[in-house]
Amino acid sequence: MGDWLDHAKAIEELERERCIQAQLARPRPSGPSRSHCLDCDDEIPASRQALGGKTRCVPCQSFFEKGVHR
Repeated sequence: MGDWLDHAKAIEELERERCIQAQLARPRPSGPSRSHCLDCDDEIPASRQALGGKTRCVPCQSFFEKGVHR
């Protein structure tokens, strides 16, 4: 009975590793960050700006990644 569970767990671990590797392979923003959000014009926190290449505040970036247009 444990055989199918072991197989399912192995598949899940492989898929998780594949997803992590795909995320790490994506190009990361570089260069200076904007001081204000591209979408809402609110100030981007200094801690986020320090990461480099940031153009949106966290809420607007979340909407952008989900494909939601406000």
